[in-house]
Order: sequence, then C-alpha cells, then structure tokens
Amino acid sequence: MQPRTPLLCVLLSQVLMLTSAEGLDCTPGFQQKVFYIDQPAEFIKDQAILNLTFSDCKGNDKLRYEVSSPYFKVNNDGSLVALRNITAVGKTLFVHARTPHAEDMAELVIVGGKDIQGSLQVVDSDRPEGSKFRLTGKGVDQEPKGIFRINENTGSVSVTRTLDRETIATYQLFVETTDVNGKTLEGPVPLEVIVIDQNDNRPIFREGPYIGHVMEGSPTGTTVMRMTAFDADDPATDNALLRYNIRQQTPDKPSPNMFYIDPEKGDIVTVVSPALLDRETLENPKYELIIEAQDMAGLDVGLTGTATATIMIDDKNDHSPKFTKKEFQATVEEGAVGVIVNLTVEDKDDPTTGAWRAAYTIINGNPGQSFEIHTNPQTNEGMLSVVKPLDYEISAFHTLLIKVENEDPLVPDVSYGPSSTATVHITVLDVNEGPVFYPDPMMVTKRENISVGSVLLTVNATDPDSLQHQTIRYSVYKDPAGWLNINPINGTVDTRAVLDRESPFVHNSVYTALFLAIDSGNPPATGTGTLLITLEDVNDNAPFIYPTVAEVCDDAKNLSVVILGASDKDLHPNTDPFKFEIHKQAVPDKVWKISKINNTHALVSLFQNLNKANYHLPIMVTDSGKPPMTNITDLRVQVCSCKNSKVDCNAAGDLHSSVTSVLLLSLFSLACL
Repeated sequence: MQPRTPLLCVLLSQVLMLTSAEGLDCTPGFQQKVFYIDQPAEFIKDQAILNLTFSDCKGNDKLRYEVSSPYFKVNNDGSLVALRNITAVGKTLFVHARTPHAEDMAELVIVGGKDIQGSLQVVDSDRPEGSKFRLTGKGVDQEPKGIFRINENTGSVSVTRTLDRETIATYQLFVETTDVNGKTLEGPVPLEVIVIDQNDNRPIFREGPYIGHVMEGSPTGTTVMRMTAFDADDPATDNALLRYNIRQQTPDKPSPNMFYIDPEKGDIVTVVSPALLDRETLENPKYELIIEAQDMAGLDVGLTGTATATIMIDDKNDHSPKFTKKEFQATVEEGAVGVIVNLTVEDKDDPTTGAWRAAYTIINGNPGQSFEIHTNPQTNEGMLSVVKPLDYEISAFHTLLIKVENEDPLVPDVSYGPSSTATVHITVLDVNEGPVFYPDPMMVTKRENISVGSVLLTVNATDPDSLQHQTIRYSVYKDPAGWLNINPINGTVDTRAVLDRESPFVHNSVYTALFLAIDSGNPPATGTGTLLITLEDVNDNAPFIYPTVAEVCDDAKNLSVVILGASDKDLHPNTDPFKFEIHKQAVPDKVWKISKINNTHALVSLFQNLNKANYHLPIMVTDSGKPPMTNITDLRVQVCSCKNSKVDCNAAGDLHSSVTSVLLLSLFSLACL
C-alpha cells in the first residue's frame, strides 16, 4: 500500500522543543514575562493570538524570535500567530527573542490546555476508522528509551522528561499508522526532533593552572599568554559566544592595570611602559589575575566562569655584579692549601637565574697557578683557594686582581664597571718546614752478599727554611731486615748485615728503607726519604729436588720410579739447566738409572725389580752458575708388595703412598713447566 503523504506531511518538518526556560531579570527584554491564553476550540492559521513587546533599548536591530512549538511564529511586529489550524498545543509555550545586545524569554500559559509537555498534535480527517499511530526510534524504543511517546488515537507526540541538548541535540523518530491488527497502513515517515539550546552551561576554564612569563622591560603590548574557556552550549548561538575581561589584579602596584585581555581571543598583553615593568623595583614579581569569561557575548544576562592567571615577571641581566669592597686581605701558612678568603658581591638580579650567579676569574698575579677561585652556589661568594703550597722563602706576599661577571650576558645597554674588579692581598706566614731529601726516592744498585760495613751511599737533605740556619740530623726510620746504618751527622749509609736478594723482605730484587732528616727548629720538623736498593744476584743458593719420597711395586712391569724436578732461588743464569746425577759412590751400578727429561726435570728408573724394602738413593743436582753449586739429596724409594690391587709397604716403613700417586704428582709437576 502506498503511503498517504497528505496524512503525515506535517511530520516531515522539524519539531523544535524547548526543555526549560529561566526568567531573565534585566532592564532590556520583554515588557511582560508571562501571558495567559484561554485554550480555544482551535487555533486558526495566521490569526493573531496576542502581541509581544520586546526591546533591547538600542533599537531592536536584527531582532529574531523563536517559539517552542513549530506550529507558531512571531511576526516582526510582535504578533503571535499559528502556522496552521491546530487544536492542542499543551499547557505552555515559550517565546525567545534576541538581538546582538540583549535576549529574553516570555512564557505563554494555555489556560485549559492539556499537559503534553511540548506535544505535536497530528489531525487527519481522512484517517481510516480504527487506525492508530505508532512512534519508533531513538528515544522511544531505542536507548535512551521512553523519552517520547505518541497518543495512538490523536497522534499527539509528547516528551516525558526534560531534554538536555548537551547530551543529545537531535532525535530521529519515525511515525506510522496501523490498522486494528497492527499492520502498517502508512509510513514510516521520519520525524526529526531538534532540541533548542538554552543557556544553561557556564564557561569553564579546563586547561589550568595558567602560568605565564614576561621578561622585565618588555615593550607595551607584549603578549604574555592566552586564556581560553569552554562553553558546552550550542557554538552556533550566543549561548557559547564568550567574552573575556580581567576582574582583579593582585598586587595592584605600581599600576592597577598592568595587563589587558583581548575580550574575544583571550590574549593577555602588557599595557604599562617598560620602565614600570622593572622586576627590581616591583613590590612582587608575581601577579595574579582573576580572568572572567562570560557567554552571551558578554551581555549582563550571560553566565560567567572565572580562573586565575599567574604571571611571572622574569629577570633579565640588567644589573652587573659589584664587589662589596675594592680590596680584600688574606693570610695563609706556607705549605697549606684550601680556601683562604671569601669575596662578597652584590647583584640586584633574580638569585635563581644566571643573571645573578657570579663567575670569578683571576686576571693577574697568578703566574704559577697556585690559586684558584670558585663560586659558592648558595651565597654567590668567590671562594679563593691555594691549590699549590706557597713558599715563604720564595715570596712572603702575593697580590691578585679578581674579576667577577654573570653566567648570563648583560643586556646591551648595561656594562661591567670598575666595581666588578677587586684586589686581594695575601700574606704568607713562615712555618718550620721539614728537611727535604734530594733525590727522593734515592736509588742504588749493589751485589748481594757484599761485606758488612760496605758504604752504600750518602743521603742529602736540605732545610727549606733557608733564613733560619738550622742543622740536620739523620736516623733510620724503617729498615725491615735490619741491614743498614746511617751516620746521623753526614748521612752516610753502610751495611751492618749481609744483604740477601732471596730474603722475604726483598721484592722483585729491590729492598726498601726509609730515613728521617730532623732539623733543629723549635719544635723540630722532620722530613722522610726513601732508599731503594736493587740487589744483583750471585750464585749463593744450591738447587734442591722434589719429591724426596717415591713408591714402586716389587713386580712392576714399568721400572720407572719417579720424575724429579729441581728448583733454585737464584736468578738466571745461576739456575737451570740443571744437571741430575746418582752419587755412584754410595750405590751399586746397574740397579738405578737417571735420565734427563728437560732443563729442570729427570726420570729415575730401575734396571730390574727389587725386593720389598726401603732404599735411599743419593741424587746430586748442579746448577749452571759460575762457579756452579751442587746439592745432594737422599731420594727415599719404597718397594712395596702389590697384589690383588692392594699395596703393602709395611716392610718399607710407615709410608702408604702408591707408586701411581707419586708418578701422577711427578707428571703434574712436569706439566706445569
């Protein structure tokens, strides 16, 4: 069945519904706020219902009216008329009038009207008998459900609860007619419900905190920051048209109007002269502004929101640092290091910036780089230090010229003046300094085993206190092996014991001793000198063998007994290659045999099996020194009974080590060479 468009053509237009209204109490506006109209049998199209009087007090230029029902309008002369014949409109209508300068709302109370909460009455005299209206869509049978309903008999569409444009601005509904069995006769036809915006949202500053910075001395009109508020109302209406102004400035010195805000953009700019924007003369370099945003283009009827803008007047380096006095005095003992004086300066700039922080430089009087100067970060003082000990005998007085600057460069119209330099007079105090050995350390090379009483050297110490004419005496401070003497008058060092390179007190062939030089001052001062004696090796240590005990089975098929190693405490060439021999005068021939393996090891073996017993084999080992040294050591060989994997050496004494373990030990020693 084709839809009967004449029946529902009225539903194709937009339905404008007001959800709430607030009485606006202001001088401009409607001269009468509430009107009462008796509900007639029918409102006739284009017939004047009443006259409304509105004035914005400025000529009503661009005056526009809006009616909460789409079936009425207000003509330019203020007359309210119906756009078509209609029987029911509900209990209340609202008329909204606005110009660029003012707006207001008037309420029309329909006496005798039915409460349909913004309803639309659809009438069709040609509607079939028993047919019904049905409404669907978002807000009816779709979430949010139940906002709209329709009278199935009359076609009146009503609102069940207050609408919020900021939540949902439009609803797309569908209307159709059905027969008594629910079968669609006509439609569905779309019905768009547009929620007319009301000014029910205040402007909100959402991006805080708002902190701006401007450099002191900035030109008038310098932009500091931008303040932007948000209004949830319809941006196409004046409900969300914002205007900005400064409500309060704290502090209000030197001018109560230090800043200006662009009413439309929200830009905050400076309005005072650069001379007044001087951080060093301001009562407080931080200003707090209460910024107000007002909708309705700033009209008195508009809603407002406020926020605080904090503006910091930033420092620039327009003041040079100045010493508090032209000359500073300091005293320091010779030989001492550390801070000797703190140089004080004044600077009017911000202590938290590089425009205040000082940097000091020694520009004269420091050729030996004995002095350094650093900035104390808390006080900004210059800490002058001695980093290389001063010598009273060389110079008792020093004069330094110090310059101070800022970390940041000065602005172009400011320069460093005479007060940015100062002189420091330093007096060096004489102290009794200890004698100094020269050279230090002292080094000498001698052969070990030199005769007792041999002179090694004569030490030399001088007194730095050349103006005091003091005498010096010498003594031994540390002599670990007790080998040395020193003449207390002339410093001659000789030996009182034999020097031994192999002593545990000698490290890497060097023996270390310490001596004292003591002056005759009051109190006396002491200096320490180091003597390094390099000992040359002589062949004074005979080699020795290892191991000295071995085991062998009485029926061993392998007649090897043990691998011998040799060692010598001396240095090359007084050590290996070693010569291994059996001292044949003490043992019978054709029983034992010794064979060289390498420079340090030899193999002892048998020509035949021996009976179970203990044997002593004299081994003679000779080093390569000139003259060579020889050592004879008894090798104890235990011949054991080895049966059924059991080794019995009882007849050979109390030793229980197996032949295998001895051979393994010997092979391990060989592998470590």
